[in-house]
Amino acid sequence: MNYQTLKTEARDQVLVVTLNRPEVLNAINTQMGRDLYDLWTRLTADPGATRCVILTGSGEKAFCAGGDLKERDGMTPATWQAQHELFERGFMALMELPTPVIAAVNGHAYGGGLETALGCDFIYATRNARLALSEVHLGIMPGGGGTQNLPRAVGERRAKELILTAKAFSAEEGAAWGLINRVCEPASLLKEAMETAKAIAENAPLSVRQAKKSIHYGLQMDLLTGYRLEIEAYNRLVDTEDRREGVRAFNEKRKPNFKGK
Repeated sequence: MNYQTLKTEARDQVLVVTLNRPEVLNAINTQMGRDLYDLWTRLTADPGATRCVILTGSGEKAFCAGGDLKERDGMTPATWQAQHELFERGFMALMELPTPVIAAVNGHAYGGGLETALGCDFIYATRNARLALSEVHLGIMPGGGGTQNLPRAVGERRAKELILTAKAFSAEEGAAWGLINRVCEPASLLKEAMETAKAIAENAPLSVRQAKKSIHYGLQMDLLTGYRLEIEAYNRLVDTEDRREGVRAFNEKRKPNFKGK
């Protein structure tokens, strides 16, 4: 995978994706929008050996500063909306991706940068990171899932406060509110994210994807309907090679060799 604005590195069954525009704090321009949409779409169609993804940013200052406002300066409304439609497809492709994605937030995450992290399955962040959905300060509003994903993470009242004030908050505050799973020292962020990614990758990939799907869609349903979805997802795993291998390995007291079949 060769991209103008992203670096990708396969480490066994973990794919490390780095937003790579450090000179502008990894701000999302049109090309990065194209690159991200292409990446998530490719992984959805064919993950290959990838069983988990880590998404991080280049440099030490920022994970992602949000949309590239220099590129947007002077855009016509039609051009702005066309660009944003591309961004929308990327956000949706990320949220719909069957493969788990860990956001390793290595620095500040503002606007669309925080929305990108929120589109991942969970977030590890450095202690020095500052985060904000700052769009109303610019005359717009969150448009990358922020008004939906943030309330689901921190609750309606907290999300309203954060979005309507546009104020930044710390990684520690985000962790206390349930937004961030783990606060890390900068030097250990990728190491800790990789340890978790490898733990996920060692499990049966079909099981991981079905479980992720059940959680993601089940939360959009009432409890009993969500449980029916869970059972449908569960039953698809019964007649798989990985399920048979998992039971055999348990009884033979060895590590299973899952193949995603």
